[in-house]
Amino acid sequence: MDWLVAEDKTYQLLERALAVDDPWRLDGNPFEHERHAQMLRMSLSKGSVTNALEVGCAAGAFTERLAPHCQRLSVVDVMPRAIDRARQRTKRWSHIKWITADVQQFSTAELFDLIVVAEVLYYLEDITKMRAAIRNLVSMLAPNGLLVFGSARDDTCRRWGHAAGAETVISIFNETLIEVERLHCQADPVNEDCLLVLVRKPVQSAQSNCHH
Repeated sequence: MDWLVAEDKTYQLLERALAVDDPWRLDGNPFEHERHAQMLRMSLSKGSVTNALEVGCAAGAFTERLAPHCQRLSVVDVMPRAIDRARQRTKRWSHIKWITADVQQFSTAELFDLIVVAEVLYYLEDITKMRAAIRNLVSMLAPNGLLVFGSARDDTCRRWGHAAGAETVISIFNETLIEVERLHCQADPVNEDCLLVLVRKPVQSAQSNCHH
């Protein structure tokens, strides 16, 4: 039952944070502004996006940037209050689908040509759960699709009380996906120090499926 206690504590922590305006300073902080700019650049590295998934929307700061460049955008967050705030912020667009769900449980038959997951996976209790969530995300990524991942680094996340951070998660993604670009963003070495990575799902060649 320890995992239930850990998940409940995480939920309560996020609920308290979302009770205030701009809880993670995503609007007013130059570091966060630059981080989002780089995430958007990576997301659009192949041009406009047909079908995108954003996992973890906070209060919608990045959703607002990404939405104009997508034909369809699904947004998943475990926190109903986060969904409500992001929906209000992006109400001028009608092509966004909102889903309240945990990254470990969410599934769909849809394939996405872009998945963005930033500052989310370290909230999972242990590396086994992180690995399961990553496997779930990779299964929903279309062949040749892009995934943009961002996170505070391992040392920072462990100092915050989490099991692991960016370096660990990137190594798991790289077991099945191809790394295209990695970017180190840093302002304050204590808390504003993160890695962004762009990875691509390989396309299985037709030849590999034609053995007799």
